[in-house]
Amino acid sequence: MSFKSTLRRHQNMVEGLYALEPQINILIENIRKCLGSGNKVLFFGNGGSASDAQHLAAEFVVRYYKQRKPLAAIALTTDTSIITAHGNDYSFDTIFDRQIEALAKAGDIAIGLSTSGNSGNVINGLNTAKQAGCITIAFTGQQGGQLLDSADHCICVPSDETARVQEGHIIMGHWLCEALDESLG
Repeated sequence: MSFKSTLRRHQNMVEGLYALEPQINILIENIRKCLGSGNKVLFFGNGGSASDAQHLAAEFVVRYYKQRKPLAAIALTTDTSIITAHGNDYSFDTIFDRQIEALAKAGDIAIGLSTSGNSGNVINGLNTAKQAGCITIAFTGQQGGQLLDSADHCICVPSDETARVQEGHIIMGHWLCEALDESLG
């Protein structure tokens, strides 16, 4: 594959994101209400999606580009002791469930990232979050996978290529951060 081919695939994915603007605007409004009510946003995913969860939680808490008060967010992917203890004592499939049970309350928002939409622990985490009274959001790839039916809102990046989907997740996450900076800053 050539550099130009990769850029073309990236560009095609970005062009496809325009169609998601109405869905993203709904998420922005839900997150504004959540944070304005004193609630928080919980991010989680596996591998590259775990990194994206951490990245977006940091943008909320620290800042995106504008000086503002910190926004209540946490990545459930950062505490290796919790993750490995739970994986060892229970199951990797429920590593997010346990943390959500401990940290989530009604009115919070849980955002699960999965490029395929079929990550068992992300599906389980969103189901547990829903039972706790959270609004659930999934960031997935083109088809949405099982998360399409599990989450209250499923944002499907228009690509089946993992790298392009992850790039789309960050673009959308940054879009959320920018909108929140503007409205909550």
